[in-house]
Amino acid sequence: MSTHHTSPRATAARRARAAVTADVGRRPPVAATTLELLDRARGSLLLACRTGDCAERYLEAHLGALRAAAALLSARSAATGRSRPRSVWEVLPVVAPELAEWATFFAGSARRRVVVERGGAPSAREADDLLRQAEVFLEIVQDTLGVLRADRLPDYLAPVSLVQASARGLHERDG
Repeated sequence: MSTHHTSPRATAARRARAAVTADVGRRPPVAATTLELLDRARGSLLLACRTGDCAERYLEAHLGALRAAAALLSARSAATGRSRPRSVWEVLPVVAPELAEWATFFAGSARRRVVVERGGAPSAREADDLLRQAEVFLEIVQDTLGVLRADRLPDYLAPVSLVQASARGLHERDG
């Protein structure tokens, strides 16, 4: 008679999946507003993948992260009587302390985004790096909310237009 041995690793993985499944069953349903924000976040990231303009890629990637954070805040926080508007990146660590480092990171990219909106040109690497980080952040938010992930973003990014990049660089030097 042969005995079937299960490795400790397989047993641990099975228990982890069961715990996640049980936890998902206890979570309240996700509101339509939250799901719409997650969908719009993914849409921004897809636009960022498809554009060959570094500035547009940077702006869309940041917008995608902003929408993902807004989705989490809409799911976890209740309206308060505060009169002072606060940045999503200020509120996120209060509502989701486990995402405080992400809030700090994206608060920094928000300052850079303002420069880009005023005509500053991020490098292709800077735009691509922000896009990758925004994609990871969206996946973390989806996992945190217990929302099934959509398909991953395409591995292919539109090539950066050298004409647009050099024209923007000339504009910055002349201005």
